[in-house]
Amino acid sequence: MVKLSGQRGKWLAGLVVVGVAVGAGTGGALLTRAMDDRSAAAGLPEDPNVPVACADRRPAAVDPGSYGMQKDGTFLHPSQTYVNEEEQHPFPGGGEELFPATDGYDPNTYKSDNVTVEAHYPGKKFTPDPFHSWQNIVDFDGRRYMFQYDRSDARVYDITDVKNVQIVESLSREDVGEVEGNPEAVAGKDWAAHDMWGASTIQWSAKHGGYIMVQSFEMKRQVHFWMGDSPENSKYASPEGVAAARADTQLKGFKVYKLNGPRKKDWELLSTVSTDQTQQNPLDSDLTKPQQGSGSLDVPHWDGGRYMFISAAPSDDWSMQEYPTYLYANGFQVWDMADPAAPKLLDTWHRNGMVRGEEEAYRSNPRCGNRTSWMGSRNPLYIPTPIENGGKYGFAAMGGFGMSILDISDPTNLREVGHLDIPPSVAGTEADNIDVSQFEKTGMVYLSGYPLSEDCYEPYKDIFQIDASDATKPRIVGRLPRPTPPGGATVTDYCQRGGSFGPKRSGYYTSPGEPKDGLMIYDFYNAGAQFFDVTDPKKPKIAGYFAPPTFGPETEDWARSNPTHGVYVEYDRKIVWLMTNDGIYALSSPSLLGAPNLAAPTEPFRNSAR
Repeated sequence: MVKLSGQRGKWLAGLVVVGVAVGAGTGGALLTRAMDDRSAAAGLPEDPNVPVACADRRPAAVDPGSYGMQKDGTFLHPSQTYVNEEEQHPFPGGGEELFPATDGYDPNTYKSDNVTVEAHYPGKKFTPDPFHSWQNIVDFDGRRYMFQYDRSDARVYDITDVKNVQIVESLSREDVGEVEGNPEAVAGKDWAAHDMWGASTIQWSAKHGGYIMVQSFEMKRQVHFWMGDSPENSKYASPEGVAAARADTQLKGFKVYKLNGPRKKDWELLSTVSTDQTQQNPLDSDLTKPQQGSGSLDVPHWDGGRYMFISAAPSDDWSMQEYPTYLYANGFQVWDMADPAAPKLLDTWHRNGMVRGEEEAYRSNPRCGNRTSWMGSRNPLYIPTPIENGGKYGFAAMGGFGMSILDISDPTNLREVGHLDIPPSVAGTEADNIDVSQFEKTGMVYLSGYPLSEDCYEPYKDIFQIDASDATKPRIVGRLPRPTPPGGATVTDYCQRGGSFGPKRSGYYTSPGEPKDGLMIYDFYNAGAQFFDVTDPKKPKIAGYFAPPTFGPETEDWARSNPTHGVYVEYDRKIVWLMTNDGIYALSSPSLLGAPNLAAPTEPFRNSAR
């Protein structure tokens, strides 16, 4: 049985969407190619910013006998697949055989002895979105609060008592219902039209006597919202959808607020800034007219000091993007935040081949024409040390463009000093996350993408160990171990659990406290939280893990494909918060993180004192 499961949630998560399904046989590939052939005959695409630098070379359908469970209990991944994350992909010995009563999804829990579940807050009440969310932590009047949100859906929790978390505020656009096009263009219960809670960095400002929050505002990452449910849901075959997406009116940029308390009513707007560089004044944008480019993606990198780095495409020309439902190839901007009420653009950077007119450079990339790869950044630069503290380097994860190391010491003149191409790994997202927490002491950074398909219907997403001690010559020196279930478990490989399997991210730089030397904690989708010991980079190992059930009693069928989607660590209180499709888990590990503090923090969270 092949059951549609992930469409609605993953569209809303802003991560993945394709309306054309490519099955295990040849029919899906023939269908999609016939559609594009028909589109080509009709003279599509019409938009000059939809890249056609290479002919259609999307991966063919996979021979079912070429991948799957092996005799030794391991799983062999397909070598490459087309974007096709919306369906389950059954294989012999997989979840549908092992867990038929739960439609192929594993209801069991796997946990190492050195990880403790301090609390679990289950169900829709504690879940703003079952597929994706961002988190932040702030302290007010001796209480600690956590924000968890995905655009219009958000929660504010009082987490002062880890074992007695309370919901302080719940935000949504729930009364709008189903809306064609962009649902955020319509006002809802808690939001004005076009407003939302964008991916945020929150930093303490002594100058302003409080927390300053910068929120990213980006165009939805799926042209699907303007295409309807046509099987030709691809920018290569739907010029009407592309035109409608470009004509949508919204802020593409970021907003800056001062937080006077933990609730939305306490936000004080300081500035609204566009990243569209075709406009003369980014602080005086006409939001009634379409803006060009992507806006600011994911969590801005700002430590409360003078300089902020964001992921952005500043015009429609930044468009050399294979992904079939996204329009932009994003580079980076750096902004002067000396006055948060009036940010100033200092520089913009991209790698050759990302912008229209650079097709020759683009064609040299082996992904050209695969209609599958995410090309460009999804996150700002990863910066080990702020410029004001002597930091010199920013690490750029750019999907199919690989990883670059930028000299950021002069923020008005970003320069690439080193670059690393990575082996193609499609479908799925490549070069998305870089953990730089170990760089200053070991010279090592850890680069990974993440999976988009269910049942491991794509190449495995390695976490590459990269020696960047010579910034001009970064090199892959190893890979972190692949997580495996404990002996005696129902499954011998996590691919059998159902849903996605692979690394997402290792939390955020905005976490309170300092990351621990030699320890990185990744959320791993159906493998839950994985604790990696990299004390000896030559011998990395998995030191602990907690993999909860892949769904809960209130989890909708369509929401099971991303069992665990986020990890956020309180390094000061030694608590790991794990975000799942069935609420939130609070974890501790005295042997790995230290003894947890389950009560109020001894000091309020102040990531910066600038």
